[in-house]
Amino acid sequence: MHASKGDQLVQHGRVVGQHDHVSEIVQVLGPEGNPPYRVRFEDGHEAIMSPGPDCQVKHRETQQRQ
Repeated sequence: MHASKGDQLVQHGRVVGQHDHVSEIVQVLGPEGNPPYRVRFEDGHEAIMSPGPDCQVKHRETQQRQ
């Protein structure tokens, strides 16, 4: 998994009815864009995450084209 500052990290719901959690990557802590990442959630709190297989990175370039 590779990400840059400003990309979005989407953690998909694990059970039916659970919504996705979207956060913005504010700092990449691993080498060459690899995890862990410092992320900021929509409600303003921050956390350090090492994403699992239920996560997806949406890159800034992709978001701007949509």
